[in-house]
Amino acid sequence: MPASLDISLAPERLDDGLPEERACFGLFAIRFGEADLTGGMDAFISAYRRGPLVSGYHAAQWFAWNWWRLRYEPRSTVPEWWRAHKMTAIGEGYVWPNVTIFSDGVRTVLLAEPSVRPDAKPFRYLGAPPSVLPSREFEAVVDAFIARIQGRLEGMEQTNLGRIWEDVLAERADTNRAWRRRLEALLGRDADEVEDDAVERLVEDAASLGKQAVEELAAHRAQGGELPGAKELGEVAKRSGFAARPQDSPRLAPGAVSRLHDAPAWKIGADAARALRTQLALGEAPIADTRLAELAGVEKRALEENAPAADLSFALDRTATDGRVVLRSHWRTGRRFDLARLLGDRVVMPYADRLHAATRAYTWRQKMQRSFAAEFLSPFAAVDAKLAGDYSDEAQADTARHFDVSDRTILTLLVNHGRVDREELGEELGVVA
Repeated sequence: MPASLDISLAPERLDDGLPEERACFGLFAIRFGEADLTGGMDAFISAYRRGPLVSGYHAAQWFAWNWWRLRYEPRSTVPEWWRAHKMTAIGEGYVWPNVTIFSDGVRTVLLAEPSVRPDAKPFRYLGAPPSVLPSREFEAVVDAFIARIQGRLEGMEQTNLGRIWEDVLAERADTNRAWRRRLEALLGRDADEVEDDAVERLVEDAASLGKQAVEELAAHRAQGGELPGAKELGEVAKRSGFAARPQDSPRLAPGAVSRLHDAPAWKIGADAARALRTQLALGEAPIADTRLAELAGVEKRALEENAPAADLSFALDRTATDGRVVLRSHWRTGRRFDLARLLGDRVVMPYADRLHAATRAYTWRQKMQRSFAAEFLSPFAAVDAKLAGDYSDEAQADTARHFDVSDRTILTLLVNHGRVDREELGEELGVVA
């Protein structure tokens, strides 16, 4: 049985503070399966507790205020991102757990890290392994927690939490408002945080590019990328893109992979890559430029010419036989990888969008693309066999040359399959999830 998430508050007495703070005071705990994400050592009793003594009112208010971003915004290195995703931002005089929460839109991750200082007081958090669950389950657990906190406030005048949560529920019930809130979250913005006309532009471009496509553009913008409009994408494609025939890309046989969103993005991507290789009788041999370009329905020179024209790679279709492909990377291995990502997007995603974008974001769709490209260009079984237990830098570089991919692609495959330590990638804990 899959592990389940629970957010609880066991009542404790508090004599000072605002009425809502006292009414919701208690032992706050987050548990995933058998792991205490909030567990640690309480300096007052010199013993372990499942969580700290805090006011659940503040936690519920934080969940409500950041609901859209917690539900839809992927991890990011943008400086202020943490305020909407790390519980230490709650403040209000309490020592909150060092738990970071984010989603790829389909699965939600909770990273519980230990306190930075080994002598932290009054509560030293011990941390726990990364917890991953379907985002809809996370949504239901948060809804239930906020409802329980509101039950503690029964009989009081409407609180700030009540007003915020009432607005969130109304937005969720309205399809159009909900989608705008989702775009704001993907852009890395709080609700109604008006900085420019980005949301309006995305809504307008969705009519020609596709709703799912503009969501990927929004997430790309949040990572520090540009936000090109439909007109600009068309101009770049015409000026610097390569002719393509979208219908030339193969389609997977029905049932070749699990239903979308029933499995993590990396698994869907890798399974689809293996299924396509089998379907096309490619075996485990390297894929030449000519064959890769043919499968992607694009000219081979798209892989040979170094003329980056945008900060993302994309395919823009006009008809089934008329499209353009733009590849971002200066490096040939990078262009091969991005073209394989775009092929994977066509193979796996069911949407009939005109735009297929390979961005720097960490949405479910982008993670699936990366996994597909790595497995399609360099099947792990063949990589592992070629290395034969020699994971030195030199052996990895030789293998990368053999499959015509970057050294990092090989290293990432080895890390993801447990052959070398994740520290070799030099990435933060968030990448694990």
